[in-house]
Amino acid sequence: MVGAVQDYGRVGELNGGLETNGYESRVAMAKQQPRREEESQWFEEEIDDDLKLCYALNSVLHRGASKYQEIALIDTKHFGKALIIDGKMQSAEVDEFIYHESLIHPPLLFHPNPKTVFIMGGGEGSAAREVLRHNTVHRVVMCDIDQEVVDFCRTHLSAANRAAFASDKLRLVIDDARAELERSRERFDVIVGDLADPVEGGPCYQLYTKPFYEHVVKPRLSDGRGVFVTQAGPAGVLTHREVFSSIYNTLRHVFKCEYPAN
Repeated sequence: MVGAVQDYGRVGELNGGLETNGYESRVAMAKQQPRREEESQWFEEEIDDDLKLCYALNSVLHRGASKYQEIALIDTKHFGKALIIDGKMQSAEVDEFIYHESLIHPPLLFHPNPKTVFIMGGGEGSAAREVLRHNTVHRVVMCDIDQEVVDFCRTHLSAANRAAFASDKLRLVIDDARAELERSRERFDVIVGDLADPVEGGPCYQLYTKPFYEHVVKPRLSDGRGVFVTQAGPAGVLTHREVFSSIYNTLRHVFKCEYPAN
């Protein structure tokens, strides 16, 4: 279910004040403002049973569904265009570089000489963009199961990924990443999991399991020096309970060293 667009009154202008502890400092008071129709579009994402994040919108640019997942593109007032998959915000124009740089550069800098990289997922193209900044890399395989997501991102998010998709170092594979790794005899210096969260029944769920890490990912890493990194969902005080803790605990039973990024 793509996050709902709902009507909200704006809680907003700082109005009035309250003197505290005998000092002249004032505590701002939020005053409920009358509802204005031109400010009524919002995207909301549920974080917990009693916690939601809401983003004010300029417009909903696209909403649809592929064979595997719900896809939406929204134009937010403060973060630019944002990609939504299955109701979860994947990235936004203003700050997507923070996620993608944090995901890609630590493992590639940790490896002494990364030449080959396999990206699981990554249909947006931004992870490949960051990988290709490394001059030592001469081959990148990006494997995403959803052709429609890849085509959608190439069309609507081209400012962020145009150079990556045009690179002759990139090989794009539309397939299940598990099947592609099982077929491949190639070993990779770095394997990256740029995937949606492991929602049960979703297309990425099987790519976060102990058997997958142990019997599929590990054998495809270069002997002795291969590095595996994956996104692991939000890691906040409340949100780490969604998937972060379980992914971390799964990884630590398979790999010798693990370095959680958050």
